[in-house]
Amino acid sequence: MHACYTKVLPSAEVENPELVAWSDSVADLFDLDLKEFERPDFPLLFSGASPLVGALPYAQCYGGHQFGMWAGQLGDGRAITLGEVVNSKSERWELQLKGAGRTPYSRFADGLAVLRSSIREFLCSEAMHSLGIPTTRALSLVTTGKNVTRDMFYDGNAKEEPGAIVCRVAPTFLRFGSYQIHASRGKEDLEIVRALADYAIRHHFPHIENMNKSEGLSFSTGDEDHSVVDLTSNKYAAWTVEIAERTASMIASWQGVGFTHGVMNTDNMSILGLTIDYGPFGFLDAFDPSFTPNTTDLPGRRYCFANQPDIGLWNIAQFTATLSTAKLIDNKEADYAMERYGNKFMDEYQAMMTRKLGLPKYNKQLISKLLNNMAVDKVDYTNFFRLLSNVKADPNIPEDELLVPLKAVLLDIGQERKEAWISWVQTYVHELAASGISDEQRKAQMDSVNPKYVLRNYLCQTAIDAAEQGDYSEVRRLLKLMERPYDEHPGMEKYARLPPAWAYRPGVCMLSCSS
Repeated sequence: MHACYTKVLPSAEVENPELVAWSDSVADLFDLDLKEFERPDFPLLFSGASPLVGALPYAQCYGGHQFGMWAGQLGDGRAITLGEVVNSKSERWELQLKGAGRTPYSRFADGLAVLRSSIREFLCSEAMHSLGIPTTRALSLVTTGKNVTRDMFYDGNAKEEPGAIVCRVAPTFLRFGSYQIHASRGKEDLEIVRALADYAIRHHFPHIENMNKSEGLSFSTGDEDHSVVDLTSNKYAAWTVEIAERTASMIASWQGVGFTHGVMNTDNMSILGLTIDYGPFGFLDAFDPSFTPNTTDLPGRRYCFANQPDIGLWNIAQFTATLSTAKLIDNKEADYAMERYGNKFMDEYQAMMTRKLGLPKYNKQLISKLLNNMAVDKVDYTNFFRLLSNVKADPNIPEDELLVPLKAVLLDIGQERKEAWISWVQTYVHELAASGISDEQRKAQMDSVNPKYVLRNYLCQTAIDAAEQGDYSEVRRLLKLMERPYDEHPGMEKYARLPPAWAYRPGVCMLSCSS
């Protein structure tokens, strides 16, 4: 009670830990010499077995709404922050070990992680960053040399799996739930909400601390009384609006690459608008708006792909309610933050879809018809947009040749569906022809926003299978590939293929892989 964190030391048992993979670019964030990865004791330091000099490890206390229901206190059940590093640019980076042992917030769990889920988190953190999506990062992945018992499908068939620990990196791991827990505990803890907001603004939103009246950040709320929200008169209102907009921007970028988080609980929402906590995530293969990678979510599909923008708004509403309870913002400021979320999401989503199609301006009807066609024919999301850049802006292309650039993704479609696609491509070509941009220039622009490679679940599974046998080469190969997802990578085309038949069988790490 009355605490934001608890000091706790890493306690995972370790026996000859091995460094599986590491990220040079994350090391660069806090000026870590890349030779440090070659140190014999690196796996000991980043498994928590050997203490880092100056570290003061702790686990964070937070609450959250899980699947729409308030779950009370949750907290870091298997994540332990080692401390913060301030780099040469005065930027803060928090280093956190996931799977390093029990904490006071572990409840009935063991605080450990397995290699399977750790590979997924490590690779996806770095893949998302390279896609241009705000995310927590991953410095290193080490095996502990000890096995962990896990029941992957919660069906009573537990088995031993290799243990592992990921070192996650972010400016802060504060979440919406970090504030919610204190507001939920009544008057005594409301001052903690304010203190934690002050801390976040001071260290992570300093531009808000330094805001002044001359910036003129006053906005009409659009209400009947024409009232005004002045963001310069209340730093907490300005802070809330920025969090809302960052969240909207992040989710718009998810929709652009077909990423489904799977567990958008409020304790998994970063105040920095970073993608955080990679559990049962999934990138769309066949386009399906109702896709959820989380078996727990299957009955209601609350967190399915199409729902993510609305869930983001719902989560912002819970966050603003928390700040209202603590008297940091009033109802009009809370409503305004939610309004800004909606506007920001639509602006970013429309601009992104316009770029994905290489259009001169947003065309709602054309894009809606395309997504409907893709859903009907279960078209691969990533490969379709990548191939779309090969369509030429020539209205004189014969009808029977219009679909040639897309034939690799328009599989098994009958005559009626073929006609529907021809009709759409004709309209699309007409729009392109009116833009006056050359085919070469448009292709380069489209290929820079439509990745050729995403971290499909079956690719993760292939790397996991090899790693569990002690071969880490595929993990490292995938990391290297995902660092440049928009490039062609000649010779690596197999990594852009549709999932093979085996990827759909039970046992493949596609669902509920958060252990």
